[in-house]
Amino acid sequence: MTKPIPAKARVIIIGGGVSGCSVAYHLAKLGWTDVVLLERKQLTSGTTWHAAGLIGQLRASQNMTRLAKYSADLYVKLEAETGIATGMRQNGSITVALTEERKEEIYRQASLARAFNVDVREITSDEVKTMYPHLNTSDVKAAVHLPLDGQCDPANIAMALAKGARQNGATIIEGVKVTSVLTKDGRVAGVTCEQNGESFTIATENVVNCAGMWGRELASQSGVTVPLHACEHFYIVTEAIPGLSRLPVLRVPDECTYYKEDAGKMLIGAFELKAKPWGMDGIREDFCFDQLPEDFDHFAPILEMAVNRMPMLETAGIHTFFNGPESFTPDDRYYLGEAPELKGYWVAAGYNSIGIVSSGGAGMALAQWMNDGEPPFDLWEVDIRRAQPFQKNRAYLKERVCETLGLLYADHFPYRQMATARGVRRSPLHEHLKVRGAVFGEVAGWERANWFARQGQEREYRYSWKRQNWFDNQREEHLAVRNGVGLFDMTSFGKIRVEGRDALAFLQRLCANEMNVERGRIVYTQMLNARGGIECDLTVTRLSENAFLLTVSGATLQRDLAWLRKHVGAEFVVVTDVTAAESVLCVMGPNARELMRKVSPNDFSNQAHPFGTAREIEIGMGLARAHRVTYVGELGWELYVSTDQAAHVFEVLEAAGRDVGLKLCGLHTLDSCRIEKAFRHFGHDITDEDHVLEAGLGFAVKPEKGDFIGRQAVLAKREKGLTRRLVQFRLTDPEPLLFHNEAIVRDGEIVGTITSGNYGHCLGGAIGLGFVPSHGESDTDVLASSYEIEIAGTRVQAEASLKPMYDPKAERVRA
Repeated sequence: MTKPIPAKARVIIIGGGVSGCSVAYHLAKLGWTDVVLLERKQLTSGTTWHAAGLIGQLRASQNMTRLAKYSADLYVKLEAETGIATGMRQNGSITVALTEERKEEIYRQASLARAFNVDVREITSDEVKTMYPHLNTSDVKAAVHLPLDGQCDPANIAMALAKGARQNGATIIEGVKVTSVLTKDGRVAGVTCEQNGESFTIATENVVNCAGMWGRELASQSGVTVPLHACEHFYIVTEAIPGLSRLPVLRVPDECTYYKEDAGKMLIGAFELKAKPWGMDGIREDFCFDQLPEDFDHFAPILEMAVNRMPMLETAGIHTFFNGPESFTPDDRYYLGEAPELKGYWVAAGYNSIGIVSSGGAGMALAQWMNDGEPPFDLWEVDIRRAQPFQKNRAYLKERVCETLGLLYADHFPYRQMATARGVRRSPLHEHLKVRGAVFGEVAGWERANWFARQGQEREYRYSWKRQNWFDNQREEHLAVRNGVGLFDMTSFGKIRVEGRDALAFLQRLCANEMNVERGRIVYTQMLNARGGIECDLTVTRLSENAFLLTVSGATLQRDLAWLRKHVGAEFVVVTDVTAAESVLCVMGPNARELMRKVSPNDFSNQAHPFGTAREIEIGMGLARAHRVTYVGELGWELYVSTDQAAHVFEVLEAAGRDVGLKLCGLHTLDSCRIEKAFRHFGHDITDEDHVLEAGLGFAVKPEKGDFIGRQAVLAKREKGLTRRLVQFRLTDPEPLLFHNEAIVRDGEIVGTITSGNYGHCLGGAIGLGFVPSHGESDTDVLASSYEIEIAGTRVQAEASLKPMYDPKAERVRA
């Protein structure tokens, strides 16, 4: 019987896979009574029905692990709540390493698991053989066992969530295709849909795009960016194997494979290094529980390795050779949150083959976000606001997802760069830097010089968990910045112009620092949320009475634009992205003043151009705006140059720099210099759930200026005291390296993780930042403890400091 279409709803969820069912379930649990889920065909008929159903709890960060653990706990309880068997069993998982580099990776993951309170144990190859007797362990170097991981029946998980949603008042209607999302005054107003050839309109202020591999196309109709593309995903299922007992889930990432025992059969799946994109010409209208054509030649190399790894497969018959589509994103992370282009347009899509383990937690987090108006905790790594508008380009996506599928099981080396779909966004200096040895990385589509190769040196990364092939290059660049002068191309900075009659009042309300400064002043500040968490970390330069320039990270530009535009109320303010208008050349180091005097007739003395000020200067035969500010902790200027003059200014600086030892420097050096100074990095060291005072940024907060977003939370924290502190660490052994997520050990107990790390070439060891719980403790109490950092299971002694270990009084930047 056809269900009637309602005239209105509080929210319309588009898509009846596990993601949509989870969002419906969690909104209904929160008491939303007017929840309607529309599914074009039948529930689970897109990609959910053929998912492998692996439940691995350890993810790359604490909050992603929190969501995966939530999913596992939820799926255990769902059967009792709904009466639908979910097939959830916690039979554990084993990951084996076949190389020394992979051993380092999985041991680092085990340390991370302990820090996140996930049950984990490093096991020997003999123990693997005992737990998995069919496995060829002759070349196994190491293994890790997570006993509470498991597997489930994906379709039944979705059905149980759907039933739970209905039990709590949600309406789920199959056979209804949403044809458009209606808008009014910049927000969602409703949807049009078709049922049995008849058209309907439903009024609503909220839609949730849970359309999976249809999500990009659906979003583009509304001008919303959801960059995802389908790939073919292969697995085989054997005939029943006599005597096969229950086994843990097995992952052999060095062979791109996973193994799952189910009902006496083996499922062998793969995330091969070069995948096959699918659906370039759109998805057939009648697609429903469809399979894709077999491609045995593509899967044969995987199967050959699998037979060697598990010899019993040689005589096992193949019951099913399956090929089905899964959606993948440019960075292998899914999308969650409200789209910046359209109020009330929410997204939960692009799950990169981990949709089952992710959707329970993601549905909970999104429902909470929709209900409260802010995320329940830091979700930046999956936030839809990280997507760049150009990334919805189909040619870009087709090329990139060939790589991202395989990256699930590739070595997760530090500093690993994407190899595909490169070169989309380039600085005007790109070719200048390229011929001078630049080796580029990519962030938000920007090609950025990460390090400079010497004459005759290989110009590409050689990845490792140890010192990589550019370590000495970074050291030379780092020491040039500390002892001479270096030049960085930071054109990728996000640049936002805020102007209009009410620009000052608007920024006073959004920023925690004092914005009412004289023209030409540069203010370092944060934008806070109501909890005192950091939404944006930026500098603001007052250009005139009613115009300000905001400089932000290139990676957070879309997020920061969305935050600003969301808070424009009745004020007369215009917010404009001017990133592409200007290049930024950073001249940094004790010899920076000497170099600037060679290229400009302007006065660069402390009296004429003090720290924290910006002014127009002549340079070569052009003009620039020189900002005296630094992210490396040295005397220096950031030169904002019109893009048409950028190459000229670069050439002038380079020519004059020969006399003062100017060295071209990359982003790896920027990072190693800033971490010696304990400068915070947004998204790693500071996030929207980190209180600005606990992050050690109270010097940039001025509650006495009057009201601003987050002021009450600042005052409350001042009164109650800090519960944790951001601490800088230096390893006393100069050999080990820190990247991020290593465990912080205080007096023998794991208390947190390293939020970011790099090598301190001046401080003589690896440097990291991380939060340490400190409820009721003084600074002296925090520093009186003994600290170690656990790296791949080995604990290394560390010094701790609450002040920057390099130039703690900031005398060098004001020299």
